[in-house]
Amino acid sequence: MLILLNKPFGVLCQFTDPGGRPTLADHVAVPRVYPAGRLDADSEGLLLLTDDGALQARLADPRHHVEKVYWVQVERVPDEDALARLRTGLVLKDGPTRPARARLIEEPPGLWAREPPIRWRAAIPTAWVEIGVTEGRNRQVRRMTAAVGFPALRLIRVAVGAYGLGGLRPGEWREG
Repeated sequence: MLILLNKPFGVLCQFTDPGGRPTLADHVAVPRVYPAGRLDADSEGLLLLTDDGALQARLADPRHHVEKVYWVQVERVPDEDALARLRTGLVLKDGPTRPARARLIEEPPGLWAREPPIRWRAAIPTAWVEIGVTEGRNRQVRRMTAAVGFPALRLIRVAVGAYGLGGLRPGEWREG
């Protein structure tokens, strides 16, 4: 079984939390499925859950080079030099990243409002960047955009390999 979930902002990528914070169990009541990869609580979007250990490994293990695609709202508007640095790879504290796909995009149409909304400052514009990576280090995309001088304000995963978010709204899921 494979489940595609649009993980809402603030939800932990686990089914229980002793602290009572929102978890996957608040949205998916299917037994014995586990996340294939993770999204931080402050990230949104596509999370794949499966009961198939081999599929979970293929999707999550960076050795398989499965591309994960993100829409990232960043502070200010990245120039071509910053995008080129993302495309060629960066050196982060935990080592060099693989080259990424990176391009400026318009604000995605039909995008849901985030609760709580991102901070808004009239003097600082924002832009949207689509980034595709084939590894999944802790907070990697956020660290990459910060390293080129454009901190992430909002991060939404829209695809993992051949699986896309489609029209799922936050908290909605479907079988894949």
